[in-house]
Amino acid sequence: MHHIAYISATTSMQRQLESIPIYRMTKKDKNIVVIDQYLIADFLQESFPNHTFEFLGPAQSIIRITTQKKLPSYIFAVVVWLIIFIGTAMTIINFHYDVSMQEVHQKIHFLFTGEHTEFPLWIQIPYSIGLGVGMLLFFNHWFNRRLNEEPSPLEVEIYHYQQAINQYVADNENLIKRKEKLDKNR
Repeated sequence: MHHIAYISATTSMQRQLESIPIYRMTKKDKNIVVIDQYLIADFLQESFPNHTFEFLGPAQSIIRITTQKKLPSYIFAVVVWLIIFIGTAMTIINFHYDVSMQEVHQKIHFLFTGEHTEFPLWIQIPYSIGLGVGMLLFFNHWFNRRLNEEPSPLEVEIYHYQQAINQYVADNENLIKRKEKLDKNR
């Protein structure tokens, strides 16, 4: 039970509770199991009828069942990286073309120098470097190193997505279990 909950009790009782298996996985479980606190409460009341149990925190524990998967090949990783790199480059290029970035740079150059030039490199080079540095700062990572303690926008979105998935799984799994109980009772 210590895998799904923090237990606060006397030392002997805590050892006893931690060693109790609450749920046994079956082939029917597939890859996600939701352990509801009511399931735990029923089990504990049967096992320890003279004790009182209080639950704090989330009502469900979501257990993800993972099987060993083979490692992806380096060739596959390189191909995916190349596709993403080319796609990102095309996106940036098309955005700059859509907003006429070269014309903007030419106009800025003309405003400062009074001369017309097709490639104002003194603007374009720092702009390109700034674009890359801005992306690093926005995503808050330089390879595996964090630039500061704040989560990146991508990490926040992944966190919200994972919360939504967990909530959906907990709600859906409980609905399925209730339907199965109703079917058994009929």
